[in-house]
Amino acid sequence: MPGLHYEEFTEGQLFEHALSRTVTEADNMTFSLMTLNPQPLHIDRHFAESTEWGQPLFNSLMTLGIMIGMSVSDTTLGTTIGNLGMTEVRFPKPVFHGDTLRSRTRVIAKRESRSRSDAGLVEFEHECLNQRGEIVATCRRMAFMRKRPVSS
Repeated sequence: MPGLHYEEFTEGQLFEHALSRTVTEADNMTFSLMTLNPQPLHIDRHFAESTEWGQPLFNSLMTLGIMIGMSVSDTTLGTTIGNLGMTEVRFPKPVFHGDTLRSRTRVIAKRESRSRSDAGLVEFEHECLNQRGEIVATCRRMAFMRKRPVSS
């Protein structure tokens, strides 16, 4: 299913994404090692057990990727030109192996592109929640979005 074009977004629009994902130790280990992140909080269970968390923390950058990835099919699939930036990234609660994540997205703002008549900018606010409904991640993302093609 294609994403939405610039004109189809409205400020305040809310998307409750249907996808959810349970994160695993294998996900955490693989992502941490693939990104060359040797943080023992992520990859060393014995070390992590001695911290205030008592267990490994799920890598926050993968949480960010999952949160935004869950939004793609509802919002930008095939209609985005690219991401222009992400700001206000926060991780208010930890994510652990076995947590099930879901996300929602709100359109915060939009404006026409000053440089391209066939595009506009849409600012999204993403929230990621665990199985208890606790917000575990938030982010604002500016996307450069295609406008609907002009019929000839």
